[in-house]
Amino acid sequence: MTTLLTLISTLLWWVLYSSIGALFFALLAWSVLRWAERCPVVFNRTYLACLVWTLIGLLIVAAVAVHEGHTKPPYALLLASPLLRSALVVDMLVGVFVLWRLIPRIDAHRIRPASACMAVAVMMAVAFGAATSLA
Repeated sequence: MTTLLTLISTLLWWVLYSSIGALFFALLAWSVLRWAERCPVVFNRTYLACLVWTLIGLLIVAAVAVHEGHTKPPYALLLASPLLRSALVVDMLVGVFVLWRLIPRIDAHRIRPASACMAVAVMMAVAFGAATSLA
C-alpha cells in the first residue's frame, strides 16, 4: 500500500511541477512564435504543447539520471555526462516536433518548423541560463 501511495504522490508532483514549468515556457514560446510567425498563435495549444514537451523531457532526464546513478546532488557529474547531452538533443528534437504538430496559428495553419526550432532554442537558452546561474 505504501508503494502505491508513493507512486501516486510522485506522479501528482511530476504533473504539478511540469505544469508550473510549462506555464512559464508557454508564455515564452507564445511570445517567440507571435514574433516569428507574424501572426497570433493559440495560447492554449502552446501551453498544451509545452506541457507535453516538459513531461517527456522530465522523463528523459530522469531516466538518464537513474541510468548514470546521479539522482542526488551535486549534479556536476550528471551535467558533464555525454549521455545527458545526447538526451538533451533528443529532447530538443521532441520539443520541435511537439510544438510544430500541436500549435496552430489563428488562421488555422500550422506553425512553420523553423518557428518551432526558434522557440525551442530560446526556451533552452533560458533554461540553461537559469540552470547555470543556480549551480
